Amino acid sequence: MIFFAYLKLNLQNMRNFKNKRIYYLVSLILILSLCNIAVLNVQAQIPKHKSTNPAKKISPHLFGLFFEDINYAADGGLYAEMVQNRSFEYNPTERREWLPLSYWEYLSPGFSYGRISVETAAPLHLNNPHYIVLDVEHVGHEEKHTGESGVGIENLGFDNMIIKAGENYNFSIFARQLSETPISLTISLQAPRGKVLAEDKITIDSKNWKQYNNSFTTTESNDSTALVILATTEGKFALDVVSLFPEKTFKNRPNGLRADLAQVLADMKPAFVRFPGGCLVHGDGLGNMYRWKNTIGPIEQRVEQRNIWGYHQTGGLGYYEYFQFCEDIGAKPLPVLPAAVSCQNSGGTWRIGGTGQKALPMEEMDEYIQEVLDLIEWANGSVNSTWGAKRAAAGHPTPFNLEFVGIGNEDKITPEFQERFKMIYNAVKAKHPEITIIGTSGPFHSGEDYEKGWQFATDIEVPMVDEHYYTQPEWLISNQYRYDTYDRNKAQVYLGEYASWGNKLKNAIAEALYMTALERNGDVVQMASYAPLLAKNNFTQWKTDMIFFDNNNICLTPNYYVQQLFSLHQGDYYYDNIIQKDVRDSTLAASCVQDSKTGNIMLKLVNVGNTAKAMKINLSPFKKFIPAAEQIILAGDAAVENTLENPKNIIPIKSSINVSKNFEYSAPAMSLTVIRIKTK
Repeated sequence: MIFFAYLKLNLQNMRNFKNKRIYYLVSLILILSLCNIAVLNVQAQIPKHKSTNPAKKISPHLFGLFFEDINYAADGGLYAEMVQNRSFEYNPTERREWLPLSYWEYLSPGFSYGRISVETAAPLHLNNPHYIVLDVEHVGHEEKHTGESGVGIENLGFDNMIIKAGENYNFSIFARQLSETPISLTISLQAPRGKVLAEDKITIDSKNWKQYNNSFTTTESNDSTALVILATTEGKFALDVVSLFPEKTFKNRPNGLRADLAQVLADMKPAFVRFPGGCLVHGDGLGNMYRWKNTIGPIEQRVEQRNIWGYHQTGGLGYYEYFQFCEDIGAKPLPVLPAAVSCQNSGGTWRIGGTGQKALPMEEMDEYIQEVLDLIEWANGSVNSTWGAKRAAAGHPTPFNLEFVGIGNEDKITPEFQERFKMIYNAVKAKHPEITIIGTSGPFHSGEDYEKGWQFATDIEVPMVDEHYYTQPEWLISNQYRYDTYDRNKAQVYLGEYASWGNKLKNAIAEALYMTALERNGDVVQMASYAPLLAKNNFTQWKTDMIFFDNNNICLTPNYYVQQLFSLHQGDYYYDNIIQKDVRDSTLAASCVQDSKTGNIMLKLVNVGNTAKAMKINLSPFKKFIPAAEQIILAGDAAVENTLENPKNIIPIKSSINVSKNFEYSAPAMSLTVIRIKTK
């Protein structure tokens, strides 16, 4: 307005100037001056910290966990069951050498004799078809060195059972009397050479299948324990679902999780947990797809099947246990369901470059879509609903508060996939608009499936897309600005699987550098999870993993500590320009987030270079911070990694640091530093 008034006034007086060039020059100077005054006036109305260090709202659940039953992560791992092949369902389609009696030994001490057979004529449940029959024809004399006689079986568990002195172990078995008289059994935990560490007796006295339970308290520790079941009277009986659990599972849950493994996951305080996979979800062929209904209810009624990674899954760690674990650690559940197509690598077709993707017949799609809808009702429905009642009957009357459902995993973006995904998506969206559906963009960060997946998601307006990629650390460094250019008007991103190839410190620090970019772009990247999560020593199918373990020990990799530090220090607001660094140096990265609930400020400073480098921090936007802060540094030699033998080669070091409004920080070589600052 000032400018136009000035222009009008001077146009009226133009004829008073004899030299029009001087007039135009004076006018231009005045106009520029007035424009500058106007700009300064506008700037003065905006708080300085909001223009130079604007706060951007980002996802409050950015960092979480991805769980897949790979590398014996479930059976023999996180799932606390100690008996291997407990239901006699192992078979050669899983491993050529496997049979229903694999990992079981037939016993007949004291010159006893009898017969053992695998039967299917009258199973405990149709979902659990195999069981064994023992026919005890003669019980001999007790052996001198063990005091045993009878006919029975023993199980060494998953690469030996480890028991601890003074702790309780819960045993259960289903059995059926087939002879006229009851049969007495001795149940024991034994060290090598028959030394008894705990023992109890039961009597099989029912002509129908019946569950028998007892509890052992062990007298001493042993890392090569066997579970021994010995019939000490003559007769014939059937056995199935032989189970042994430590009483001390995570949160003492029945049919629960191995306490130490579950605890290191809980210690990360993840915002969410994605389960049960991975390629496990869509399976090796249509008959091997992971169907959630097969994994709930009593364990003897769950469907066991071949694992796509070449071993067996009991389903004992099923959907109820996954949801319960999420609740126990305060994480949002993120189940991923098949998109009604099998893995494109079914039948090992990755070896020949073909596609083994198969699609459910269209006449089965209505039933399958209902299966997806039933899951949401099972998780969130009232106790008066059909599936909510089943959840309540399992022991959880209150809803699980499901918010996210993934459909598909790394699928080949074929017309068959697109047609079925769209059918599922439309049905869920119509009945449950409150659920965020997550799509897929194939297994790579670029390429045909990535492009097709994103275009398809854009066309049908999928709210979130699951990206996967495994790369070298150099790729993460050179692509740290990947999400800065993403279109904010399209779907948001769930980075569901990512890692650099390796567990050395350099791999972890490169991942940390990339994760600062995820925070910076936390408005478009809503979730991120490293993968794979767990790997059992000597039983791995994937060389790079976050946590390695055996039956007694756990190795937390540098990658674990990076993920933990970002997860423990999450915020819901991102502040730009708080940390200044040399923009030409791609080995440096930093981020600043704040938790609006606590007011805590978290600075993350990453140096993937080989020398210490300085960064400048300006905390002036935060008016009431406390100078005494916490500092955590993960640093060391780039080539060092943690092992089961030496699990603490690289660990975070905590200390205190005093911060001020403006200060300089020297980031050590090959390091991640987290500075947590409290506010008043």
